[in-house]
Amino acid sequence: MTLRDEINTAMKQAMRDRAAERLSTLRLITAAIKDRDIAARSEGEDRSGVDDGEILSILAKMVKQRQESARTYEEGGRLDLAEREISEIGVIEEFLPKQLSEGEVNAAIKAIVAEVGANSIRDMGKVMGALKAQYTGQMDFGKVGPMVKDALNQG
Repeated sequence: MTLRDEINTAMKQAMRDRAAERLSTLRLITAAIKDRDIAARSEGEDRSGVDDGEILSILAKMVKQRQESARTYEEGGRLDLAEREISEIGVIEEFLPKQLSEGEVNAAIKAIVAEVGANSIRDMGKVMGALKAQYTGQMDFGKVGPMVKDALNQG
């Protein structure tokens, strides 16, 4: 079952359960996926839609946006809106793979550095590209970048 199918199944179940907030978040997810499908078609890519890898990146981006919004709402004293963003994050994260621990991220970085033969900071792009290809949705690449830099500087 593809990720797209899982999301559609969850949406149908939310409709049956009359879970309005969950349904709303699932509809936002499907709308974002359809937007990416349309963008891919307009770029001339002849596919039936975006693949699971691209859907994972859409979901990761949605989580990041909601984390930033929740932080902004909390700073502004709008806890009701922050809680809504956090509940949306919970629904979106159901479809993301389990986040790797810091130890697992470090091990993954070391493995990729060895795999691509990276030996200087100039190879950072290669390492980040390989990490994104293998671990999309499993790690926060904003936090991983400095860790990769450290690993390459030590090597």
